Amino acid sequence: MSKNKLGLLFGVSAYSLWGAFPLYWPLLEPANPLEIVSHRAVWTLVFCFIVLAATKALKSTLVTLKRPTVAIKLFLSSLLISINWLVYIWATNNEHVVEASLGYYINPLIIIGFGVIFLKEKMRSLQWAAVAIASIGVLVLTFDYGRLPWIALALAVSWGSYGLIKKQLGLGALEGLTIETLISSVFYLAYLIYLGNQGVGQFGQSWGLTVLLISAGAVTAIPLLLFNGSTNRLPFTTIGLLQYITPTLQFSIGVWVLNEDMPTARWIGFLIIWAALVTLAIDLIKSSRTVNNGVA
Repeated sequence: MSKNKLGLLFGVSAYSLWGAFPLYWPLLEPANPLEIVSHRAVWTLVFCFIVLAATKALKSTLVTLKRPTVAIKLFLSSLLISINWLVYIWATNNEHVVEASLGYYINPLIIIGFGVIFLKEKMRSLQWAAVAIASIGVLVLTFDYGRLPWIALALAVSWGSYGLIKKQLGLGALEGLTIETLISSVFYLAYLIYLGNQGVGQFGQSWGLTVLLISAGAVTAIPLLLFNGSTNRLPFTTIGLLQYITPTLQFSIGVWVLNEDMPTARWIGFLIIWAALVTLAIDLIKSSRTVNNGVA
């Protein structure tokens, strides 16, 4: 198989797995979202440790914590990814999959905005047009929901902020995820022990649920490894276009599998957002470059 074909296979697989997450997290109920996130972080850490140990990269990864500035940024990124995971799992387990997909649709636009504000990057005319069109779409959806689409905005802003910090750090995705989950697992493991002592934790209640909770680590890390494999083999333009597989699958699951409400105004809002993304895709193709924008 050629380098490009293998990269395409890795990329499509990664984004498709991320897109299928709304079908996985409800399987972990009756565990509450915080318990699910706790298991996700702890078992992701275990999985990452195994992979890094097998590749003899564990020691060099942990040495990163000795650099105070890097450690502080990793603490912030750990906090942001925790917020993203918690909001996303709560949304998918409470019939807000469509709104969650919106967050990942508008995420590229948020990242562009962060690039302008924090990295002093210049926006091109089509990017300005895409942001303006998307803003109209968000206003329409705000009118439809009767509130700001806070789930979508929380996901987009938390993931965009996370991406900004990771861009400044320049660490490998697996190495960064290992340290982030190592930091956050101090709290999450304590919470799981507390639940166990109270007799209300779901771990060990049934074999099926226990296996699914443990599998959350592999479910989190495997798409990331596939994504890394694709970025090493494909042009950024292709990666940038592939990223829309994830929210499209999430949206499809929310509308046609979970049968979430989609009144006319909501369809209009999404159509406007999609028009903004088409504009952004045209700019991406013309410029032949994009931001690194994987989904958690």
